[in-house]
Amino acid sequence: MMELLECIHIYKDYDKKQVLKDINLKIPRGKIIGLLGKNGMGKTTLIKLINDLLTPTSGEVLVNGKNVGIESKRIISYLPERTYLDKSMTVKQTLKYFTDFYDNFDIEKAKRLIKDLDLEIDTKISKMSKGMQEKLQLILVMSRNAELYILDEPLGGVDPATRDYILDTILNNFNEDASVIISTHLISDIERILDEVIFIDKGKIILSSNADKLREKENGSIDEIFRRMFKC
Repeated sequence: MMELLECIHIYKDYDKKQVLKDINLKIPRGKIIGLLGKNGMGKTTLIKLINDLLTPTSGEVLVNGKNVGIESKRIISYLPERTYLDKSMTVKQTLKYFTDFYDNFDIEKAKRLIKDLDLEIDTKISKMSKGMQEKLQLILVMSRNAELYILDEPLGGVDPATRDYILDTILNNFNEDASVIISTHLISDIERILDEVIFIDKGKIILSSNADKLREKENGSIDEIFRRMFKC
C-alpha cells in the first residue's frame, strides 16, 4: 500500500540559513504521530512544506504518491499554530463558511463537538477567549473527513482539563485509514495518544520510532527520553 505521506531528502534554506537538512519521512495510514522538538527547530517549517505553503529548496513531498498541490490540500486538514478565524463572524457563520469551502466538512459532527465543548453557536468569535477560539479551530479541523490531519501546537492556550478533552476529540474523530501528525513541545500532555514519535532537532530528524517500543527500549516515558536527549 502506498505511503500516505513521504518526504524525500528535503532541504529548506531561508536567507542562506539551513532550516531543514535532509529530512526523510514516511507516514503510514491509521497512526497518530508526534512531531516533537523544542521551539525553533524546524517543526513548523516542515509542516508548511507538507501543506504546500512553502517550497523546499530541494527534495520532494509526496501525498498519496503525488507532489503536494491542489489534490493534497483536499485531503489534508491543517490546524496552524496561529488563529486564522474571521473575528467578525459568529460560530454559526464560520460553520457555513467551512461547509461551502470544503466538500468533506461534516457539519453535524462539528455541531456535536461545539455542544460538547460548551461553545455557543451564535457567539461572535471576537467575543471568545483565546482558549475558546483554539477549541473552535480544532473542531473545524477535526470535522473534515480528511486523510491526514496536521495539528501545529493544538494545546497551547487551553487549560489541562480541556487538553484531555481535546486529545479524546482527536482520538475519536478520525477514521482508521487516516493519520494525525501533532507537532508540539508539550510532550507529557499528548504522550498517551501517540503511536509513533519523530524527534526533530536543529532541522534534522534525530529519531523516529514506535512509541511503545521506544519506551520499552529506553525504560522511560517519551517526555523523559526527550529531556534526556535534549538535556532540557
